[in-house]
Amino acid sequence: MASSSAHLSFLAGRTSPPFSSERLRLSPYRGGFRPPNPKFRCSASQSGFFTRLGRLIKEKAKSDVEKVFSGFSKTRENLAVIDELLLFWNLAETDRVLDELEEALLVSDFGPKITVRIVERLRDDIMSGKLKSGSEIKDALKGSVLEMLSKKNSKTELQHGFRKPAVVMIVGVNGGGKTTSLGKLAHRLKNEGTKVLMAAGDTFRAAASDQLEIWAERTGCEIVVAEGEKAKAATVLSKAVKRGKEEGYDVVLCDTSGRLHTNYSLMEELIACKKAVGKVVSGAPNEILLVLDGNTGLNMLPQAREFNEVVGITGLILTKLDGSARGGCVVSVVEELGIPVKFIGVGEAVEDLQPFDPEAFVNAIFS
Repeated sequence: MASSSAHLSFLAGRTSPPFSSERLRLSPYRGGFRPPNPKFRCSASQSGFFTRLGRLIKEKAKSDVEKVFSGFSKTRENLAVIDELLLFWNLAETDRVLDELEEALLVSDFGPKITVRIVERLRDDIMSGKLKSGSEIKDALKGSVLEMLSKKNSKTELQHGFRKPAVVMIVGVNGGGKTTSLGKLAHRLKNEGTKVLMAAGDTFRAAASDQLEIWAERTGCEIVVAEGEKAKAATVLSKAVKRGKEEGYDVVLCDTSGRLHTNYSLMEELIACKKAVGKVVSGAPNEILLVLDGNTGLNMLPQAREFNEVVGITGLILTKLDGSARGGCVVSVVEELGIPVKFIGVGEAVEDLQPFDPEAFVNAIFS
């Protein structure tokens, strides 16, 4: 056997000793053997690259989850009482425990309708014998919330459509973080390899264009701004989408003027903006994202209803949730309006606009 191996090594132009780690591998071929094709050999450096790539992807995913987890710390503190209630739970104290659980959900802005629905469902399952321990009750609670966030079959990822460029309009009230959210979204898309063009459609606020230009420079994106002080927002957006179409941009992010949902003349301007971009690219805008301040809690619901009735909101960006103890409003807005949350703001850094993941959200608030 040793002499045979040495002979084959010699024929292959190898001088390594038999049974060494460098010995030529043999493969069956018509009853005999032939050397493997070196073209398909994977070098150590190549395998190391894929190992590092896999590790980087895992680290990035872990980092995103950790940002969401830390961003909901205040809501999690409000709901921590649930663990204390369920730790020594027994059937005789069901009513008291559920009453206190209901209060914890209300304080976190889950809303009366949703809170009552969750608690009554838990009560029925406890009384029927389906839930027999505190851990089972908590799992059922988390399951109910996750079901509410997922059952609408809503698409939480951005919809780009089939025609370029995809047009995304960002709308909202003053001070909700609209322009900042647009800048952070541009940063995220640019890092994913998307060619992004910004449109400064906020023609009412003097500093809005300057703010967006800073974001354009910061993210390395091109920007279209108004020509003249009395330019109309619809004109700016139309010009930007035309440029995006002509120059092969993937996405055009359109900023708009902040407005109160009760100001109907300004709300009608959004309709004009929507029609203007639709004339340039059929089917545009692909997304109309409403930015809502998480600190307002359930007060965001009337805003969302009005904007949705006027222009048809396709998704929500909830900002400033890291400073709020009202994370339950995320469940309320999805359940009551049927509009998916696309992104959540969980910090001040440019990377802190995170895609909304229902399961990660539930795990973050019910740790």
